[in-house]
Amino acid sequence: MVKQKLIKDFIEASIKKYWDLTAYTDIGKEDYKYSDVASYIARMHMLFEKLGINRGDKIALIGKNSSAWTMTYLSVITYGAVIVPILPDFHPREVHFVVNHSDSVLLLAAKNKWEELDINEMQGLKAAFTIDPLHLELSRYEQDMSGILDVVNQEFEANYPDGLRPEHVNYPDIPNSELVEISYTSGSTGLSKGVMLSANSLAANIYFANRHMELNPGDIIVSILPLAHSFGCAFEFLWPFNRGTNVVFLTRKPSPQVLLSAYQQYKPHLILSVPLVFEKIYKNKVLPAIGKQPVKTLIRIPGIRRLIYNKIRDGLIEALGGRFREVVLGGAPLNYEVEEFFRKIRFPYTVGYGMTECGPLISYAGWRETKFRSAGKLVDTLEAKIEWQDDSKEVGEICVRGENVMLGYYKNEEATRQAIDEEGWLHTGDLGYIDEDNFIFIKGRAKSLLLGPSGENIFPEEIEYLYQNKPYVGEILVVMRDGFKLVAMIYPDFEQMEKDGLSLDQVKEIFEQYRKEINALLPRFKQVHKIELRDTEFEKTPKRNIRRFLYQ
Repeated sequence: MVKQKLIKDFIEASIKKYWDLTAYTDIGKEDYKYSDVASYIARMHMLFEKLGINRGDKIALIGKNSSAWTMTYLSVITYGAVIVPILPDFHPREVHFVVNHSDSVLLLAAKNKWEELDINEMQGLKAAFTIDPLHLELSRYEQDMSGILDVVNQEFEANYPDGLRPEHVNYPDIPNSELVEISYTSGSTGLSKGVMLSANSLAANIYFANRHMELNPGDIIVSILPLAHSFGCAFEFLWPFNRGTNVVFLTRKPSPQVLLSAYQQYKPHLILSVPLVFEKIYKNKVLPAIGKQPVKTLIRIPGIRRLIYNKIRDGLIEALGGRFREVVLGGAPLNYEVEEFFRKIRFPYTVGYGMTECGPLISYAGWRETKFRSAGKLVDTLEAKIEWQDDSKEVGEICVRGENVMLGYYKNEEATRQAIDEEGWLHTGDLGYIDEDNFIFIKGRAKSLLLGPSGENIFPEEIEYLYQNKPYVGEILVVMRDGFKLVAMIYPDFEQMEKDGLSLDQVKEIFEQYRKEINALLPRFKQVHKIELRDTEFEKTPKRNIRRFLYQ
């Protein structure tokens, strides 16, 4: 059972086993070996002791993905304190809220994030440090703390005159039942809540990945997912660290050019991403290529079609570094058209499913095993059931319980009761079904479900997918107005319009043609009544999902 292995055991074992291997790389800066991570943690533990940090105290952490971020996170959870990771895209007022609501006594922040904050809005803090490099920014202690880091360094040198060695790495036992992380996510359907994750939830995700996914000592991952989010934290940080992997951090905004350059340079063995990245690759690179003559004609000929598909697949793989085993997509559904094309060209992708409340994994299957349009197979650390919406039993709410599930929402018993019932089932809020092989198929969010004039279920996401890959469609959201009429709100791709010399009136005519063509494919209750254009992007969550509740 997962509970028999503590989260600290995973961390200790990795440090000792991979002592001389590279753990982290900040592009353009420096590398850190597993031995360097051990020394960093040892110094931080000394610092926490001198600050009077107790087991169970909350420590907030904010900053972009970096070696310093990961080593700080490990330092907190191996000490026995509770880490409160904050997404770097949060507005300062949201950061203030999280620090206060979580009862954090210490704030560890990247320098650029520290400069945005108002310390007077976070009165519960005892101290604050920047982490890149470590520097005291605030102290509310009675005694002078200005030289505390010098004292820590002197004590480290005195304790380990010949340097820290593997046998010195022994962290306190933290029962897997204990709280180790409070993760605040800002969802697409409402306000942020603090998800309380136990050590067992983190351990269960690592345990599953060790048995079902492949990473080897010395392998490389390029980190692009926000580590303060559970998907990136579990699978671009905690699990790779357990496998002796070298995690590479971009240190710059992950634009397509920066990302592809990093893939070419470091040639990752596994790629994790959100679907949006690959949907853009398909829309901006693949579609224009297969839409030109003579490719458009040749692709209709069976024998030649396979040659073209193979060339496209090989080109994509080479552009992404050329040696990855698979691409794992998560955080949102993959567009139907994109997935269909990936399967046609035999591209090694798979789609997983999870939520922060499960730390995050709920389902996954390798690319050779996964089923079309599924979100993978239910993980073996969970059980699942469907609570049907009606007697037709076509779709229902996905409910799970087991090792991965959160302890509840911090200081929010009512929200916890709404999410986890008396039998321990977590109600995910996602609608779908599970087939006979335990593969999960998701239709949409319960809160985004629309009802047609005769009570028909309308999943706006399914309609949006039909528009998303069309030229000049930047973003789209389908809502219901005035007596069951569906309206497609579209933010145009102004950059592409400018390149092609099109006016807004011309694009309006193009969109109207799309509406007629797509409506012809849909039953009447799913047909879009009209299109509304926006001149600004939709407000989004850190995972780049549109905050639907703002536009209903």
